[in-house]
Amino acid sequence: MWMLVALLAAGTVPAATAAAPQVETRDIANFWIAYDAIRAETDPVRRKALINTLYIGKGTPGLHALMRARGYTDDQYVAAIDAWPRYWASVRPLTGRAFAATAPLEADLATLSRLYPALRPAGITYAIGVLRTGGTTLDDKVLIGAELALGDDSVDVSELPEPLQTRLRTFYASQPFHNNGQNNIHEYIHTQQAEAGDTLAQYALREGVAELVAELVTGKKPDLPLYVYGPAHEAELKARFQADRRGNDYHDWLYNSSNNRFGVSDLGYYVGYRIASAYYAAQPDKATAIATLLELRYDDVQAVDAVIERSGYLR
Repeated sequence: MWMLVALLAAGTVPAATAAAPQVETRDIANFWIAYDAIRAETDPVRRKALINTLYIGKGTPGLHALMRARGYTDDQYVAAIDAWPRYWASVRPLTGRAFAATAPLEADLATLSRLYPALRPAGITYAIGVLRTGGTTLDDKVLIGAELALGDDSVDVSELPEPLQTRLRTFYASQPFHNNGQNNIHEYIHTQQAEAGDTLAQYALREGVAELVAELVTGKKPDLPLYVYGPAHEAELKARFQADRRGNDYHDWLYNSSNNRFGVSDLGYYVGYRIASAYYAAQPDKATAIATLLELRYDDVQAVDAVIERSGYLR
């Protein structure tokens, strides 16, 4: 894990927490320094230089990993700063809540370690992105998009283009800041898992396992429409998922807007969660069940199919 030497030296974090799970947040402050400088500058060449020297160039390994994972570029940052001033003004004060958002992390990771003793350490970075992820991973790094994960329904999305505006209005209405403990553990779980293969079933089960284990640790599910729509349309979702599961078109199921045949985004998370939950409930040895789910070869279609079959959920 990354040590917060600079923060400890500055007195930001009590020394007693040095051995606890660490969270890197300095990219947030650097972004706002760059933001103010860019807003005061009119020359395009100089503005691009500012985002590079004041933010990207000073970035932590976590910021650079976030940029690689989501394909963020210096031009995208400058364009977003230009296009959405009301958005940035409204989200700015909320990004200072990173440490408050991670207050439960030490206890949650201790719980996770008890559930899964083979847990490997991972670093956690909160940085500002360009609105394409509230949380992702790269290798042993948990990467949180602070502009999304720390938001709430006070964020002004009126300048954003569609369908992003509608999707983020729904997302912020779910009060992601208050779901942040679950989000941290969900992403932490991904650092323990193999990458998925190509099919919908592989991706959905991988996400669903992260949802299930995060719920076991935190006692919470995200307050998102998929957890309202899913139980009310279970039979339809099962039939549709069964028809689509071996394909690699995720448009209706994963990483999507609500502009799909269901009118609700990310229902693949729900189906994956229900499969994982059914599998876990059916196993008498819960520790072995968790280990099986976390260590599953998600790049192996037959291994994923075997867990789905053993869950009994789609029968």
